[in-house]
Amino acid sequence: MTIIIMTELSREIGEVWSRLFDHRPFLNGEIKFMLKEFEEKRGDREVENLFAILEKLTDIKDSQAEKIIKAGETGLPVLKEKLQQALLLSEEVEKNYLESHKAYEQRRLELREKRQNEWDQFIDDMNFKCQRVDNTFEEKEEELRDLYADLNHKLNIAK
Repeated sequence: MTIIIMTELSREIGEVWSRLFDHRPFLNGEIKFMLKEFEEKRGDREVENLFAILEKLTDIKDSQAEKIIKAGETGLPVLKEKLQQALLLSEEVEKNYLESHKAYEQRRLELREKRQNEWDQFIDDMNFKCQRVDNTFEEKEEELRDLYADLNHKLNIAK
């Protein structure tokens, strides 16, 4: 009886193993599907496309490559010359910009200094005028003190 159970158990283990680890049935189905897809449905279309691409590349290599080389030999020196001219012009523009910017900065500093001088002069004038007003006020105050002192003195004498 144990032999029968062992045999049956080993058979079941073999089935479980084949279901888990044996992918041949699945892969065979996928392989058949891919073959059917490429052989039956697409036919020689993919091969024809590859040959057409190869033919175009060969044609380009044989005829167009020389045209491109000749066009490059004639066009690239002209392009290089134009790029050098553009570079020189851009350097000149940059130089002019830097010079004008330097002049602008110099002018701006001069105007700032002029405004500062005008402001300092204004403050000095205001201080001078304030001082004159203060002096005039003090003089008038002194005159009024003298006047009232004199009047007070005269009132004291008259009493």
